[in-house]
Amino acid sequence: MNPNGIGGRKVSRWILLTVVMLAFSAASFAQIAVGISVRIGPPVLPVYAQPICPGPGYIWTPGYWGWNDDGGYYWVPGTWVVAPVGMLWTPGYWGWGGGVYMWHAGYWGPHVGFYGGINYGFGYGGVGFAGGEWRGGAFFYNRAVMNVSVTNVTNVYTRTVVVNENHVAFNGGEGGIQARPTAEEERYSHEQHMAPLASQTEHEHMAMQNRDNFANVNHGRPAIAATARAGDFSGRSAIPARSAGGEYHAPAMSPHEARGSVANNSSEGGRSNEGFRSFTPPAKNNGGNMHNENQNRATESHPQSHPNNSQQHKSSPPPAKHSGPPPNEEKRK
Repeated sequence: MNPNGIGGRKVSRWILLTVVMLAFSAASFAQIAVGISVRIGPPVLPVYAQPICPGPGYIWTPGYWGWNDDGGYYWVPGTWVVAPVGMLWTPGYWGWGGGVYMWHAGYWGPHVGFYGGINYGFGYGGVGFAGGEWRGGAFFYNRAVMNVSVTNVTNVYTRTVVVNENHVAFNGGEGGIQARPTAEEERYSHEQHMAPLASQTEHEHMAMQNRDNFANVNHGRPAIAATARAGDFSGRSAIPARSAGGEYHAPAMSPHEARGSVANNSSEGGRSNEGFRSFTPPAKNNGGNMHNENQNRATESHPQSHPNNSQQHKSSPPPAKHSGPPPNEEKRK
C-alpha cells in the first residue's frame, strides 16, 4: 500500500486518533485514581434486576454509591457499556482505613483485579468476574448470571456460580467486607489499565443531577437502579430497585462535616490502606484473550455499588427533584 496514498492517510489519521484517545484516558485516569475520602460509610447495596443486554460487545458495569459534597451519597445505576475489545471492567469500591472511607476508582484491564470483595452481583461476586469471557475478539456471556437474549446475542454459554447474598458496600472496618487482594489480584494491579469510558463518566454525572438518586431521599432504594444503556434514564431503559439491601441509617453528620478533617484522623481507630489496590497508569491495550480465571465466586440478580471519576465527585448541590413518571415496572427482568 502506498503510504502517501488514500490508504496511508487513513492509517495516519487512525494512529493520531489513537494517540489522542490514550492521552485523554491517561489524564482522566490520573484524576479519578486519587480517591475521595469521607467519615461516613455508604449505604448497603440495593437489590435490583439487570436490564437485558442490548447486543454483542456490551459488558455490564455494576451500580455503586457515588459521593457529592453537598448531598452525600447518591446512586449511580448499573448499566451496559460497549467494552474496549479484550478488556474487562474492575469495579471501584469504598475501603475503610486511617479513620475514613476512601474511594478506589474502577478501571478497564485485561483481567479483573481486586474490588474490595464487594458483591455487586451479575457476575461480580467479590472475586473476579463470572459473567463472561473474551474468546479472541468476541465476548461470550454466561447466561447463568447475565440477562442475555439469544435473539440479540448468540455468543453464550452457561456456567453455574455460587450466589452470595451479602449487600455490604465497603471493605474493611466494622461491618465491612474483610477481604484483601490475592497474589493474583496483586499481579493484575500492575497490568496496563484504561480509565472509565466517556460514556461512563457522563452516566455518573447525569445520575448526580437527579435528587431522587441521593440516599437521603431514596433511603437506599433508588427509583432508577439500573439502565439498559449508559446515560439513558428514560422509562423504557430504567429499572427500579426491588428493595433496599438492608435497613437505611441516616448519617449522624452532614456531608460537609463528613468531608471535614478526614486526613490523618487517628481518633476513628482506622486501619491503614495497606493491601488496597494500587493503580497502573493507562496504556495501550495489548489485545489477546482476556479470560479471567477467578470465576469461583459470583452472584445472579443482585445489587451493585461503587466507583468512578473525580468529575462526578465535584461538590455541586443536588438538583431539583425529578418530576417525570417512575420507571415502568414491567421492564424489569
